[in-house]
Amino acid sequence: MYDRGLSVLEQYGLNVKSSYRGRGALLCQTQVGLVMIREFAGSVKKLQKQWELLRQLEESCPYPVDQILANQEGALVSVDKEGISYVVRKWYEGRECDTRSREDILKGVAALGAVHKCMHLEPDADYFQTSLEEEYERHNRELRKIRKFIRTKRRQNPFEQCYLESVQWFLERGEEALARLRASRYEKLRQEALARGDVCHGEFNQHNVLLWDERPVITNFDKFHYDVQVADLYCFMRKILEKNAWSQELAKEMIECYGQAYEMTDIQYENLKIRFLYPEKYWKLANYYYNHNKAWVSEKNIEKITKLISAKNAWHDLGNGL
Repeated sequence: MYDRGLSVLEQYGLNVKSSYRGRGALLCQTQVGLVMIREFAGSVKKLQKQWELLRQLEESCPYPVDQILANQEGALVSVDKEGISYVVRKWYEGRECDTRSREDILKGVAALGAVHKCMHLEPDADYFQTSLEEEYERHNRELRKIRKFIRTKRRQNPFEQCYLESVQWFLERGEEALARLRASRYEKLRQEALARGDVCHGEFNQHNVLLWDERPVITNFDKFHYDVQVADLYCFMRKILEKNAWSQELAKEMIECYGQAYEMTDIQYENLKIRFLYPEKYWKLANYYYNHNKAWVSEKNIEKITKLISAKNAWHDLGNGL
């Protein structure tokens, strides 16, 4: 099972010198360098679009990105003798961005700005992201629905008790963010981004930024879509800042560093601030609880909601302080 998928490299004319498991895939050293083999069960059409995006970035972006390799027949998906589909990518040996290292963080955000300057494709409505307004409306409804569900229970576990005690405050912040979004120029920003063919990475976080000889490499574009690109910046910043006590100083450094590579307009900056006002982490935790086994809640999730509640003022101050 360790070498599962290895045989597909014959279809690429590649010889394996060594191989090992990592990042949920098989990594192989070959005569052309490191490649990654991973099972594929997605859309071939979207994979083709991703290939186009990555080729474009390889030609125009100053930072490396992973690349999807075509086999000797020109196909991006290869099927082994067992009928299992795989995708092979050019890969890089590197460590993940350290969320506690200011140097790593700023390298990552600078690379994101440079990548965004180059991430534009012919618009394709199949991959347009849902409106943020619709998303916030749905999340707020879900927070209320979960509160109603918990209130009907005779006995509440510690997670549910924490939720009931805290949800009103977070829901008010969610409604505030939605009102701010509706009053902003977001829809104009979104329509202009879609018309230009602005593309987002879709999952830009520390796991997808590798430091290869201390140079950032951006990987895993599988969730790319068309949207306002500041969504990627927000995603990265939120992941980093929640691990750094919602530091306003670090947040401003990240924005400044991003802006040196790709200057934000006033309307984009306005949208970034609104995104930080929405309690996304709280909603994610509540949504996870509601869609999984509610008869037993792990100590880890109880700890998570407790930490979120204790950090709510620091988080809210950051959103208002940007």
